[in-house]
This record gives sequence, C-alpha cells and structure tokens, in this order.
Amino acid sequence: MFGIGMPELIVILVIALIVIGPQKLPDIARSLGKGLAEFKRASDDFQRNLSEEVRNLDEKEKAEKESQAADATPERDLAAEVKAYEEQAAVETPEGKKPEAQQQGGDQSKTV
Repeated sequence: MFGIGMPELIVILVIALIVIGPQKLPDIARSLGKGLAEFKRASDDFQRNLSEEVRNLDEKEKAEKESQAADATPERDLAAEVKAYEEQAAVETPEGKKPEAQQQGGDQSKTV
C-alpha cells in the first residue's frame, strides 16, 4: 500500500490521534474511507468508459477499412466476360461448327 509498512502506519495513526483527538478520529476515518471508496468507483468508471471508447474506435476503424476494401474491389464487367467466353468458345470449336449458344437461337440473322 503506497510503500508504507506497518510501523509507519502505526506512527501516522498515533500522530493523528494526538492531533485530532479521540472524539473526532472515528468520524474523520469514516469520511476518509467514504472518500476513498468514491474515488475508487470514479476511477473504475473512468477506466471502463475509456476502454469502451477505445473498443468503439477500433470497431469503427475496422469497419472503415472493410468499407474501403469493398470499394477497392473492381466491379465485374459481365459484358466483357461474356465476350471473352464467346471468343474462347469460338477458338475451341472446329471451324465448321458454331458454338451451342449460337445454334440454339443466338444467331438471329437467319430467322427472318
């Protein structure tokens, strides 16, 4: 306790008893105990609020990073993907045959 040993504490209590007197010493000790208890509650409350705010800030920073990461992901260009797929399918099929998508109605120029 604050680097004060038992002999030092006894000396402090004897001096307090001499200076304050035996009638007021219990009242002063009681008010001192209440003050220390209130100080401990206030410091615990402060520490709890501080750790809660730090946790909230960490969560907010994490959400911002996730938001930035989501914004940074490129959007898929479906038209370009379909075109690339069709070109790949045209290359892979023999020259005389059309890909299945065009045989099933993809080529509308002959239907009129």
